[in-house]
Amino acid sequence: MKSSREAALHIVYRVLEEGAFASLAANEVLKDSGLDARDRSLAREIAYTAIKAWNTIDWALNLYLSRKKLEELPAWIRCVLRIGASQILFLSRIPPWAAVYETVALAKRYGHRGTAGLVNAVLRRLLLQKEQLPYPDVKEDPVGYISLRYHHPSWMVAEWLSRWGLEETIALCQANNVPPPLTIRVNTLKADVSFVREVLAQEGVTTHPCRYAPEGLVVDNLEGLEDSLAFKRGLFYVQDEASMLVSHALNPYPGSTVVDAAAAPGGKTTHLAQLMKNQGQILAFDTHEKRLYLIADNCRRLGVTCVELHLEDARRLGARYPSVADYLLVDAPCSGLGVLRRRPDARWRKDYREMEELAELQLAILKGSLGVLKPGGVLLYSTCTLTWKENEGVINRFLQEIPGVTPEDLSAYLPSLPRDLREQARRGQVQFLPHKHGTDGFYIARLRKIGS
Repeated sequence: MKSSREAALHIVYRVLEEGAFASLAANEVLKDSGLDARDRSLAREIAYTAIKAWNTIDWALNLYLSRKKLEELPAWIRCVLRIGASQILFLSRIPPWAAVYETVALAKRYGHRGTAGLVNAVLRRLLLQKEQLPYPDVKEDPVGYISLRYHHPSWMVAEWLSRWGLEETIALCQANNVPPPLTIRVNTLKADVSFVREVLAQEGVTTHPCRYAPEGLVVDNLEGLEDSLAFKRGLFYVQDEASMLVSHALNPYPGSTVVDAAAAPGGKTTHLAQLMKNQGQILAFDTHEKRLYLIADNCRRLGVTCVELHLEDARRLGARYPSVADYLLVDAPCSGLGVLRRRPDARWRKDYREMEELAELQLAILKGSLGVLKPGGVLLYSTCTLTWKENEGVINRFLQEIPGVTPEDLSAYLPSLPRDLREQARRGQVQFLPHKHGTDGFYIARLRKIGS
């Protein structure tokens, strides 16, 4: 690759034209690019911006394409225009003249003189008129306005508007466009928080405490974190703060038996082992053998010895392992709408119909795994999504259809919750939101099995 923009072009082409996943495409392109760290970072920033704001960029470009619309142009030229527009519209630190000049140079390489002239004309018009783009009126068409202003699918915006209203939806969409902080969970089986902070500081990695998770740290500078001696020694695990709170909400005691019904890659499994002081038994299940290897690798690095791995469908656990567990964790497969800020392409891969199918799967897992619990046992249900259908909707249906299960107050297990979540917690459930709590969007519900 001759430049960061050319690398960005190849990433965007692979994702938007060939359907590749953004992180994989970026890693593959940049691995052999020959670019230095600074240029690799710029390439990723340009590409991820173009992918994340794909709908807005294509809409804006079509405003200034007269003879042919964007979809009628050659695929490489479409992507050349997209990376040029992403810089002009959203990356203010890049000088506009540089964005236009370098993009036109790419158009010459990946097209011909005529397409280079087209790219030059379109980008210059966009540059001159970017402050006057005719976005829909927010009052007359709030879905269209938010979708284009903040780069989210219309169906997703409509879903959130109906639930949270205009201001909340805009704030949520804005938060989804900001890269999240990197948080790590200190492995208290090996060290305490202050010791790990000192070790990381000696390696040039500075941190500060998380707001809600007692063993959580926010990493201030990311360079070299996973190459650090602290990582290799198993002193921490990279995990979002809300995800850490799932294990605290279950709160298993040392010596107990826990079933983790959908355990890979093992973040919550190993955290449960921490809370249990490596005493007792955790039966960790997954439906894919390769994913079980991930759990095993994490257990080895972190020094976790109380986990047994099993290849099994969570929907059959109750029949296969009746009344063996004091605690059951169902961290269910979900649509992942709470982690959109982590993956620039994720929002464009979602489909509303997927929520319907996932809600049925989640309910089936709850029903099929409940039998592993002893009477009086605790069930913890969690997802990293924001849809009512997959969260409250699933729990409501479960409670209606299965007798002998009741919600349980969460507040005692999550004492550092912000004020707006405390009332939810008393009802046995909480919904973390990126724009309010600075975490991934996570839903947690605690239930107790009171019947046989």
